[in-house]
Amino acid sequence: MTLALFDLDNTLLNGDSDYQWGRFLVAEGIVDAAYYERKNQYFYDQYRTGALDIYEFSRFAFKPLAETPLPELHKLRDGFIAQRIRPIILPKAKDLLARHRRQGDLLVVITATNRFVTAPIVKELGVDALIATDPEFKEGRYTGELQGIPCFKEGKVTRLNAWLEQTEHDLIGSWFYSDSHNDIPLLDIVTHPVAVDADPQLIEHARNKNWPIISLKH
Repeated sequence: MTLALFDLDNTLLNGDSDYQWGRFLVAEGIVDAAYYERKNQYFYDQYRTGALDIYEFSRFAFKPLAETPLPELHKLRDGFIAQRIRPIILPKAKDLLARHRRQGDLLVVITATNRFVTAPIVKELGVDALIATDPEFKEGRYTGELQGIPCFKEGKVTRLNAWLEQTEHDLIGSWFYSDSHNDIPLLDIVTHPVAVDADPQLIEHARNKNWPIISLKH
């Protein structure tokens, strides 16, 4: 079965789910507004330039998970999906997913955004599998720490290879769609890399490699 891999944020979504989750927590009064808005923007700007310290960001992002009771977290997440995510799911992204589904491909979202935020989004999209950064979960609660290797930059390749070994799939004929230069390590190893509404660094790389450059937004 051919793999069709998809980045999530700014690829299938018209926005960044991690960033939107932070803004949602601010709007709901769960975190200090001024501090969280400032730090959330700081890390998002780092991500776009390729300078993000994923470990520092993960500790920041997972703190509300550790400090909020699990039932309240799930209720918040339901509201987040309804209010912030469904409106930014791109119609053309749904069409692209449907096309690969019709071809009999296995659909996989592979994202740096943590599993707590992205698992229900992937379910909403009808995607078969998710590879994401994992927040540590012990004894019925999130600890605020990172579990395993973050699914970011070269870590995406490491996490994918572990998943391939576990599931006995391979990259023969594989596709990967992404908007970000942070995903170049993974784009470089699939059969069909596709730049989607890409940042300037990825556009330049894609042109040098003669990769397709498409838009799901326009």
